[in-house]
Amino acid sequence: MKVVEEKNNVSLHYTGTLNNGETFDSSEGRDPLTFEVGSGQVIPGFDKAVRGMKIDESKKFTIAKDEAYGDVNEELVYEVPKDSIPADLNPHEGQRLVSNLQDGRQIPVTVTKVSEESITLDANHPLAGQDLTFDIKIVAID
Repeated sequence: MKVVEEKNNVSLHYTGTLNNGETFDSSEGRDPLTFEVGSGQVIPGFDKAVRGMKIDESKKFTIAKDEAYGDVNEELVYEVPKDSIPADLNPHEGQRLVSNLQDGRQIPVTVTKVSEESITLDANHPLAGQDLTFDIKIVAID
């Protein structure tokens, strides 16, 4: 029976949870996740965990933050003057926005604090600093 190896395209269903049991993502009700093993399309720990699995095999595993989205980088948390954003935006904590960098690139950020004069933005991945647990089931190997 075929097992998942480097360069295989693998399709699987998954549910991802945090340490507190909260589900942060799932393929339930959607098409399975499909990716090429070893291509960098998924986080390193996830890529490693599927290797050696067979079709219809299920597995539950936890990926340490170092093999997921890493630690929170405090240098990616910054304040901007409130008057530097569009007046109609009305930012609130938890809101996801896109920040324009000086070199023209755009990055997703999360509003973490709003005061009268400024807004604090966090450009870390929302799952940075967290271990992630996945329940997966392989549905196809190509």
